[in-house]
Amino acid sequence: MAPLPPAMPDLLSWATAHVPDQTGRVAVVTGANSGIGLETARALAHRGAHVVLACRDLAKAARAREDIDGSVPGASTEILRLDLADLDSVRRFTEAYVAKHDRLDLLINNAGVMAIPKRKTADGFEMQFGTNVLGPFALTVCLLDLVRATPGSRVVWLSSLAHRGGQIDFEDLMRERDYGPWAVYRQSKLADLVLALELQRRLDAAGSDTLSVAAHPGWTATNLQFQGPQMSGSTVGEVLARGFNAAFAMATWKGALPTLVAATASGVRPGDYVGPGGLGEVWGMPDRATISDRAKDPTTGRRLWEACERLTGLSADVPCISVEEAVTV
Repeated sequence: MAPLPPAMPDLLSWATAHVPDQTGRVAVVTGANSGIGLETARALAHRGAHVVLACRDLAKAARAREDIDGSVPGASTEILRLDLADLDSVRRFTEAYVAKHDRLDLLINNAGVMAIPKRKTADGFEMQFGTNVLGPFALTVCLLDLVRATPGSRVVWLSSLAHRGGQIDFEDLMRERDYGPWAVYRQSKLADLVLALELQRRLDAAGSDTLSVAAHPGWTATNLQFQGPQMSGSTVGEVLARGFNAAFAMATWKGALPTLVAATASGVRPGDYVGPGGLGEVWGMPDRATISDRAKDPTTGRRLWEACERLTGLSADVPCISVEEAVTV
């Protein structure tokens, strides 16, 4: 990936200069009502894409759409309800999307939760694994035929620096025995990166030109940092999170840049991972990011993919390859 120029004054300036024309393309952005998802949707709409705001809260999605329309005259957007913590909602979203669209150029799995108290999804899964991993997996599988039928399409998975400390406990994926909010979050973000790489292996084996890539935002100011303290009723935790964000976090528009590069840049390769290029990948302009050895392991990839298939009851028509083949790719 070619080095990027210094930061522009705002996201739309950057998008104008660097995001390729997206006219005629359709993008689904999950969690597009706020934060990185909103800024990603705004930039894609600015460059001509039709953007589907896939959000759980329709009122918040409507406000986000108004926000985009106010900053991007003539923006082409629509809202479809999607709750990644409910597999029935994923199926309904898919049915609604396919009924309206015959292509999907960009599927951006952005939505997620971070370090929250122990909760369960509508299907009885641990909330962080269910929302961050099983929901995006189910959505991707349900839409994959349409994605693969669209030339030049990409699936983008949002991971995190936290993936480096993650461990996938296949004997207790829902962490029934030992729940720690941050440990479970790290597991989920490692799982997202593992799935991104495993999907690319399967796409390669199928001879598909669709790219499966990942991105992380470094330390970016979003609502994610407040979820845990708010759900725990910790006023002190929320105040500290807001203070640290104000002092150290990148602006939300800048945190969206790795996602936009992963989704649109011409130099992105199959299985790439994009993040801030500064010290420790915490801040800075986008560049290729470091993938942990755990995330690269093809045995882990195949095992997690098959576990997600069992848990969701969904599978995609993309072949797995042997571990020996995966190691040589």
